[in-house]
Amino acid sequence: MSRARRFKRTLSRVILAGVVLLAVVWVAAWRVPLPTRLSAPASVVMEYRDGTPAHVFLAPDERWRIPTRLERVDPDYIQALLALEDKRFFHHPGVDPLAVLRAAVRNGVTGRRVSGASTLTMQLVRVLEPRPRTFTSKVIESFRAVQLEVRLTKREVLAAYLQFVPYGRNVEGVEAASLAYFGHTAAHLSPAEISTLLAVPQNPNRRFPSEQNTARLRSARDGVARRLLDAEALPRGQGEARVSPETVLSEVHATPVPLELTPFPREAPHVAVWLRAQHPKQARLHTTLDVGTQRMVERLMRDAAVGLAQRGIHNGTAVVVDRQQAEVLALVGNFDFFDAKHGGQIAGFATPRSPGSALKPLLYAMGIDLGMVVPEQLVADVPTAYGGYAPRNFDGRFQGLVRLEYALSQSLNMPFVRLLERVGVERFLGTLRASGVTSLVQDPGFYGLSAAVGGIEMTPLELAGVYVALAGDGHAPALRLLMGEPPPGQPAQVLSPGAAWLTRRALALRDRPDFPERRRLTGMPARVHWKTGTSFGHRDAWAAGSGPRHTAVVWLGNFDHTPSVHLVGADAAGPVLFDILEGVGPRGLAQQEDETLHPPEDLAYVEVCAYSGHLPTDACVQRKHVYARRSAVPTARCPYHQHVEVDVVTGLSVGPMCREGRKTETRVYVSWPATIRRWLEDQHRRLPEPPPAAPGCEPGGARSAPAIVSPAPGQVAILIPGVPASQQEVPLEAEASHERELTWFVNGALLGTARADERLWWTPSVGSHEILVTDDRGLTAKRTLVVRLRQ
Repeated sequence: MSRARRFKRTLSRVILAGVVLLAVVWVAAWRVPLPTRLSAPASVVMEYRDGTPAHVFLAPDERWRIPTRLERVDPDYIQALLALEDKRFFHHPGVDPLAVLRAAVRNGVTGRRVSGASTLTMQLVRVLEPRPRTFTSKVIESFRAVQLEVRLTKREVLAAYLQFVPYGRNVEGVEAASLAYFGHTAAHLSPAEISTLLAVPQNPNRRFPSEQNTARLRSARDGVARRLLDAEALPRGQGEARVSPETVLSEVHATPVPLELTPFPREAPHVAVWLRAQHPKQARLHTTLDVGTQRMVERLMRDAAVGLAQRGIHNGTAVVVDRQQAEVLALVGNFDFFDAKHGGQIAGFATPRSPGSALKPLLYAMGIDLGMVVPEQLVADVPTAYGGYAPRNFDGRFQGLVRLEYALSQSLNMPFVRLLERVGVERFLGTLRASGVTSLVQDPGFYGLSAAVGGIEMTPLELAGVYVALAGDGHAPALRLLMGEPPPGQPAQVLSPGAAWLTRRALALRDRPDFPERRRLTGMPARVHWKTGTSFGHRDAWAAGSGPRHTAVVWLGNFDHTPSVHLVGADAAGPVLFDILEGVGPRGLAQQEDETLHPPEDLAYVEVCAYSGHLPTDACVQRKHVYARRSAVPTARCPYHQHVEVDVVTGLSVGPMCREGRKTETRVYVSWPATIRRWLEDQHRRLPEPPPAAPGCEPGGARSAPAIVSPAPGQVAILIPGVPASQQEVPLEAEASHERELTWFVNGALLGTARADERLWWTPSVGSHEILVTDDRGLTAKRTLVVRLRQ
């Protein structure tokens, strides 16, 4: 056999063996699992909207290791890294044959190890799977490096290296090291910082920042900088700003090395912990929080906490929203995250609490939208019982007839309980849900009329969504807390622009409670529409409102439900709300246009009775024009003014059947509802009334049936065992004209007769009872009352 043929056969065998080896390596690369630590969870990082880290958590393996993306690392650092550690990184398959050959030659010539052949990929393998420095380990590391190159892209390998490269102690990765060494991310690094970050991984335990390592770290850093400048791999500026290598090296020498590790950011802890629980699979939580706004609101809450603690108030939360973008700019979960005694780690912004009267503006706007009311209408603020529920005002007093706009600004309860009865509880709850409120119990009938005045629970974040809708002409967008979330689509239209505008006008009537002149002196936003809420028993104090650009909500209270007489919305939460809105709002009264000068197009001027605010009748002499929705103008006529034909001589009223022989004239009188008259009687006060009918005369006028007020529709009376029924009487009341005599029947049996402004009392018994009332014209109304014994 010739020599040439033997050579070819040998070459063929070598090639075949190489192919087989490559095939084995390729199969093994896919069959053998990747290093387990490569998929180890990283530290969860919450960031402000500008990308600044706000809060960094330790990784589950007790290391600071921040997930790294190449586009977030300074390109100059990556260039320097490759120039120093692996020039052919993007060309070799994980093992660099040229580097292996070079190292073998140099080490053979010198007789000792003076050069290594490790690539970045092999260094990554050593970090992921530490082994003794033996030949066998080197073979395994080479296989693992090839495996990584087969399974991952070059960019993924490089990103993994940047995430796991050691920097001493429990700090791993360039992002974590940059934060721990310099207090900022690795997005923009100086030549001295690049040199430091490249020097430490070569011997992390002897070079990480500490007093003992200062000299070693400085020497290593300066040496790395010199080598990089020789390779022209360290940034020297661009164009005319480009400087000489000597200048850069002098700058590096003049820069002190870090002496200790900087604590990792731990700001906004309530938001960070809550978001991490909400999104357990996300390592980076890029929020919409604004660093300046967040820190300002936290400072304001800390300042307020000092005085509030002395008044028995230990918890508070605040929300600030940019309305144009529907993005949360600040979120404070509590006064002190580390106050274990008072539940400091509870995220108050996501904890449902009773809002007190803070939902009245929504109900007010809904009443306008449904054509039930206009702001100038008179409404009754008198005691009314709905079975066992008898709402009262905050100060325990009632004011009789008031305008609805005034009732909202003064936060009177009874007018809004009556309005909710007309609007409907389920419709009201449906509007809340459309506004983004998800804390509501879904069971039908769970909530009653008390929902108007705090008989419901919602979170401060949800209440902020409601007030964003009021400030945004009825549009209720989903509030965003994370950047990059898919757009929620078109916001729900929960209110008309006109109803929202009229509501804001009413809410702007009240000025700052603790310093009304501060607006003029500080130049804070000219119009702040806001509302307070105080829950039953003084357990929650709320203030919610909006300036020109922002909406804010403040809640104060105690998470253990301990009451405090100082938990009053206007006094406790109101000043904090105004401090926040003043801090985030634009200054200068002249720059802010008064929105009341430009009402929405869906509003129209409507003529109403100047006294009652209802559509006028012929008896309404004084009239005025008010705003109402074009498509929902209330149709009820003024029930107060009435024409009465009177005998000029006697002053008594007469009717068509008895005016003959009398000199009569028509006069206008005001007739008040029976509920108002009954309340005044209880106060030992009386209102002037239209004249009574002359003997033998039947007054004219409309023939409307009486309306039963008590018992309420669907009411169930509960008898207490052991208490005589005579001490548990049920009041019978009806609304009717002042001169009507009302006769009451229970189960067909006569109970008694009384004037419309008087009440009768009935002694109840267990069972279902039909209650009927009839007036002196024979017009009737009836209602069924169920009486049960308490179990």
